[in-house]
Amino acid sequence: MSMCDREEIGSYIFIMVQTKVQDNFNDLGIGKNFLTVLEKQGFITPTPIQHQVIKSAIEGKDVIGIAQTGTGKTLAFGIPMIQRLSLYKGQGLILVPTRELAVQVEAALSLVGRPLGLRTAVVIGGVSQHPQVRALKNNPHIVIATPGRLDDLMKQNLYKLNNIKIITLDEADRMLDVGFLSQIKRILQIAPVHQTMLFSATMPSSISLLVSEFMKIPLRIEIAPQGTSAKNIEQELFVVRKNDKMRLIDSLLEQYRQDKILIFSRTKYGAKKIARDIRNMGHTSTEIHGNRSQAQRQIAMSGFTSGKFRIMVATDIAARGIDVRDISLVINFDLPENAGDYVHRIGRTGRAGRSGKAISFVTPSEKADIKKIERLIRKSLPVLSLPKLPPERPVPVYTSRTQSFNRSKSGVRNGTGRPYGHNHKPYNGGKHRSVYSRRTSNKKK
Repeated sequence: MSMCDREEIGSYIFIMVQTKVQDNFNDLGIGKNFLTVLEKQGFITPTPIQHQVIKSAIEGKDVIGIAQTGTGKTLAFGIPMIQRLSLYKGQGLILVPTRELAVQVEAALSLVGRPLGLRTAVVIGGVSQHPQVRALKNNPHIVIATPGRLDDLMKQNLYKLNNIKIITLDEADRMLDVGFLSQIKRILQIAPVHQTMLFSATMPSSISLLVSEFMKIPLRIEIAPQGTSAKNIEQELFVVRKNDKMRLIDSLLEQYRQDKILIFSRTKYGAKKIARDIRNMGHTSTEIHGNRSQAQRQIAMSGFTSGKFRIMVATDIAARGIDVRDISLVINFDLPENAGDYVHRIGRTGRAGRSGKAISFVTPSEKADIKKIERLIRKSLPVLSLPKLPPERPVPVYTSRTQSFNRSKSGVRNGTGRPYGHNHKPYNGGKHRSVYSRRTSNKKK
């Protein structure tokens, strides 16, 4: 059994957990029926964050959990929430930053809670609110919500916090990064006296202010120093020119032809273009980003999880919103804007004790960004020599005469070099009328 350091710091108790300290869930205050369900679902040994959080949370203490992605935080707050609500009634509320994470949290809680009669409701944007309002009227035990949609329903008087007994903020740092601070503060201010649990990978000053304002002498549990990446993830990088990135992707996808791969792009347009080009290479790929509807995002996620799509291209919307356990390779096509997001991105692989690999593309002008990442993760990333890059593949082009997409031997038509894409204007002898000129001519007619 390893040791845990415990000391009081300011207004909270701090525990640094070094390694796993518990072999089973038996001594954590969990009811016998609940233990039986956990065992049937294959949850035998708690992770370090689960071991340290569950017992204190079941006792009703406020908790701050600082842990890297993939460490079992969902059950760390989910088990005590289900246990306490079964004993003391009331309702639990879980706030998350993304729609995908909301769906995954609900699935994880339903897995262990449904046999006990647990009812849940998911409240997220991007879809009609009417089914969500109906679900809320059925008085669920736990509501999993993104702050924006929940705040909207509260303003419409379609949901009230009167019965809330426990609130959990999951991925709190990400929620603040995407601008949910005002909604979160409003929710915490309106809610009656309640137990609060906060989970995050980092502890910026904005979260410290939330803690001091809304939590009562919380127990802070830190499983690993902030910015620590999983030891079972092999990390490498290539220094590559921007124009050669797709050729390098082509090479890597051939090398890792049997692997499930997640590729990160910095922009929504980039994610769409990369996914399209990968399909043109003959691979199955899908995309997930802010321009896709909720239905499209769910189709992409389910297809990626089931194996229908071997490759998913995503923006940072997926850095903390994907829990697909068999992702073996993460590729940073673009480096993240925030060094902290690097840890979350690569944490999509190497989950549940598996090994994984992360490869980053770095342009010569981005070497300073890599230094920031290396300082954060406290290790140097090996730079690999570029493999022999394949030639550029032919690009499908649009022809106005056939109104269809065709492929020429050179990949272009009449030297225009215009790539595949429905937003590109059709070839017309080298002359393209602008939208303005077309509108003008229509007015004359």
